[in-house]
Amino acid sequence: MPKRNSSVAGREFGNGVRDAIEQSGMTQRRLAELLDWQEAKVSDLVQGKGGVTETDLVRLLSYCRAPSADVEHMLALFKESREKGWLLFPEDGVPEQLRSLVEQEQLASRITVWSMNLIPGHLQIASYIREVAQRSARKLKPADVDDLIRAKLGRQEILRPGREFVFYVHEQALRLPVGGQDVMRPQLNHINVMLVRQYISFRVVPIAVGAHAGLASSFVRLDYDRFEPVVYVESHNTGLFLEDKASIDSYDDVLRGLDRDALDAEQSRRLINSMLS
Repeated sequence: MPKRNSSVAGREFGNGVRDAIEQSGMTQRRLAELLDWQEAKVSDLVQGKGGVTETDLVRLLSYCRAPSADVEHMLALFKESREKGWLLFPEDGVPEQLRSLVEQEQLASRITVWSMNLIPGHLQIASYIREVAQRSARKLKPADVDDLIRAKLGRQEILRPGREFVFYVHEQALRLPVGGQDVMRPQLNHINVMLVRQYISFRVVPIAVGAHAGLASSFVRLDYDRFEPVVYVESHNTGLFLEDKASIDSYDDVLRGLDRDALDAEQSRRLINSMLS
């Protein structure tokens, strides 16, 4: 079956429409009757396919009695869903880009991560997350830090059979003493425990390699059974989903370079054990 040409913003838009309908207590069929639409038109919206105007969308959300803030958010997503690529700016508290990334990861069948400076988020323990958050230039409130920890630990629930996870991690990320030995020793031990899982591959790019293909930035590549692949790049205050073929090809070149330079899985594990001894 060919993969659907569906954007990240389009999928999130479809989820928002579905949530609005569910919260209204109506079925898609009943809503279509009220709007004098074919039921397939509502179904296409829920699947993120579009096929409506902004006026149509406002009518639908009005029938669902969606709050004004949700209407504004859905209109913004509606416009973004026509673009290839989606730039997110965080608000206070748990970054919006983390929520969107988690939703996309739940749809993915293979998740490939390149992390240059920190332990990958999927493998971070709570004390490591807290230390990084408290040192962040965003100056999060204590309650926001707690929310962020819960959100990031919740993200890790995806680490189950049925998906494949490939981690490329620079050695400097393993050696950076985040929180000192009281944090790093249990953090490295946690990685060792996770590597027992057959669906997780963990490979270290050693410092000795010097310059390498991944110097520009860390990123996550998401592969789906039903959709085209996506690359997610996060900076200090933004998150960017890239979906155009040229961008995907460029990041694939980076992964090929990292695959060439990285230690194999057993060598990587021995390196971690040497840090613990």
